[in-house]
This record gives sequence, C-alpha cells and structure tokens, in this order.
Amino acid sequence: DVQLQASGGGLVQAGGSLRLSCAASGFTFDDYAIGWFRQAPGKEREGVSCISSSDGSTYYADSVKGRSTISSDNAKNTVYLQMHSLKPGDTAVYYCAAELGTVVASNPADFGSWGQGTQVTVSS
Repeated sequence: DVQLQASGGGLVQAGGSLRLSCAASGFTFDDYAIGWFRQAPGKEREGVSCISSSDGSTYYADSVKGRSTISSDNAKNTVYLQMHSLKPGDTAVYYCAAELGTVVASNPADFGSWGQGTQVTVSS
C-alpha cells in the first residue's frame, strides 16, 4: 500500500526558506518518480518539482526554478524540496505524489498516489 507523508510546511516571511519532506513507504522507492505539487485557494493544482528516484533526473516549474532544490535520500525513502527566497505567491498547500516509472512529470494527472498536504504560508 503506497503511503506518502508530507511535512515541513509552516509560516515564513517573504525571502525565507523552508524544507519540505515526503516520506514514502509501501513501494519500491527506486522504481518511482516523486513529485511536489501545490494548490492555492481558488487555483488548480500545479506541478512544482519532480525527481526520478532511479536516476536522479529532475524537473522544476519556471515559477520555482533557481529558488528550489529537490533531492532524494533513497536510504530513507524520503524526498526533500528545499525552497529559498520564498514569495507570497508561493503560499499554497503542498502535496507530494508518486508514480511508477523513471520519467519525471509535472501533470498531476500523471500521478496515482498522493499524500496529504502541508500548508506553506509566506507573509509579505
């Protein structure tokens, strides 16, 4: 049974940093791509970043490129999203999701397993 546990959200001032964690269990971690998505009130869920646990290839949305780093600790079955220079526009509920395969993706519809969200609020 695929389980994903996102954590690390919180309230931070603009310009600050946060590290989100996604702890995975119930599947062979190396065989999956793990993605981070976010959804702000009244907006559609959007892809933020993704990593292939097998080869380390990554994807970043333009909105976070240069301000975020995704990484995978395969020994801990955990994916991290380090975000810097946070802006009020980054405020959203952040979700992690998993999909079998090695190809990174950004479309939420491509991911079949989801964790609960963690709230990120960036104050101006």
